[in-house]
Amino acid sequence: MINHIPNLHHAATGNFLLIAGPCVIEDRQSPSDIAKTILEISDKHQIPFVFKASYKKANRSRLDSFTGIGDHEGLEVLANIRKQLGIPVITDVHSPAEAELAAKYVDILQIPAFLCRQTELLVAAAQTGKIVNIKKGQFLSPAAMRFAVDKVRQSGNNQVMLTERGTTFGYQDLVVDYRGIPVMKALGADVIMDVTHSLQQPNQASGVTGGDPAQIETTAKAAIAVGADGVFVETHPHPAKAKSDGANMLQLNNLETLLVKLKKIQHAL
Repeated sequence: MINHIPNLHHAATGNFLLIAGPCVIEDRQSPSDIAKTILEISDKHQIPFVFKASYKKANRSRLDSFTGIGDHEGLEVLANIRKQLGIPVITDVHSPAEAELAAKYVDILQIPAFLCRQTELLVAAAQTGKIVNIKKGQFLSPAAMRFAVDKVRQSGNNQVMLTERGTTFGYQDLVVDYRGIPVMKALGADVIMDVTHSLQQPNQASGVTGGDPAQIETTAKAAIAVGADGVFVETHPHPAKAKSDGANMLQLNNLETLLVKLKKIQHAL
């Protein structure tokens, strides 16, 4: 599937896929600046790269949390990055109507973990003809994801990717069961490791999700070592100032060092 992503640079190198970018479109300019920086790094190391940012955040703990700059405005930012940099882009969708709308602007539609069982959403995403990346629910076993995959395939679309993002462990933590990566790969889908969301610490009393970014390198290394096809990393020049998920993001100037280490592990395999 990775080799069939439109406009993907370096797909033939055999390196893992990098899906990276800020959590959300915060304004009109900074996402493009971040995308350019990541593209320079990924081109230098011949790592295929898909730019990620949510044009809209629908799953927020508090009503006053930042959700985006506007649907069409956010999607236009993604479309401009796609056009100007010549790279594929991915974004989340939360309803059938959003799937239809976003498909006009992006290359890959992402199904959030908390919606991975929503039949109408999966079918609508499949029917756009776009690649569909389904995040594993924090409440599901890896083997149970075959039903989500089946919904997309049975709707006439075989372009399915799966993303591991941790499993609920108590009320305020997640753990990653790395056995799930080969289990989901056995379903015939490329499997991506969402490194940063797996390190979230949800349900904080403040209503703002916490995180443990010090474990990003460890989590990513383990994923590549067990055969993940790619890594998903939310990154920002100033995570502390990010408008969403800053507590678990990777600082942008640390990205290249991480990717070099991951390449060494993959090549050693």
